[in-house]
Amino acid sequence: MSPDRAKSAREVLAFYVEAGVDAAIGETANDYLSAPAPAAAPPDALSGGGDTPAARPALVMPRNLETKGGATPPPAIPEAAVMAAREAARSAASLDELRDILDRFDGCALKATASRLVFADGNPQARLMFVGEAPGREEDIEGLAFVGRSGKLLDQMLKAIGLDRTQAYIANIVPWRPPGNRTPTPVETQICLPFIQRQIELANPDILICIGQPSTAALLRVQGIMKNRGRWFPYDTGTREIRAMPMLHPAYLLRTPIAKRLAWRDFLAIKKALG
Repeated sequence: MSPDRAKSAREVLAFYVEAGVDAAIGETANDYLSAPAPAAAPPDALSGGGDTPAARPALVMPRNLETKGGATPPPAIPEAAVMAAREAARSAASLDELRDILDRFDGCALKATASRLVFADGNPQARLMFVGEAPGREEDIEGLAFVGRSGKLLDQMLKAIGLDRTQAYIANIVPWRPPGNRTPTPVETQICLPFIQRQIELANPDILICIGQPSTAALLRVQGIMKNRGRWFPYDTGTREIRAMPMLHPAYLLRTPIAKRLAWRDFLAIKKALG
């Protein structure tokens, strides 16, 4: 390859990464434009007089949806996946068991496109627990929660009140990275929700902080991060009620530095609550 073509290829790849296309789903691309055309239907089938398997036109299925046996895989049933997640989460007697169960769980499609499970980071014995939305690119690479730019800002905010990651436990609603860092769908969130609920119950913190609106809506069932941040809500783990508070996501603070003053007030409230 000539130097000019190599440079152009690198620039195209850099553009894809900036656009969020940085997760390979398959080893080879699917050329749907060259897929075989449907077989033409006989005249009697078009007129309604030959409704037999031989007379009806063949349906062409994209090659990436075919199984080895040539049959179409059955569509996922979200209700069944949610029920399976609830049953699996309830069976975990410890955080280690819960992590192993999540590693084996195949009910969420995000597992197929993520590099690895991002279960948590920090100290599971800590009194303070943070729950965000979903892992990003850096988290997907390292397998730890909040280790990218947002995580570094979170570390700085913890340091400002005299804490670090050894004094906090950090997780996400969804433990697998959505492709391109997109927002998890409501179905993906509902499938993963029983696992984070069980994770909170097993970690048993004194203070729960919901990072951003998606986490706040899923766990506290309240809408509007700006009007609810800094307010305390009860969160029922099933075994006890703990204090929970929404806070602005560090990613938002990076885009809107003026809002850091609000986050500082929230962290002062956290410090006071911890005593």
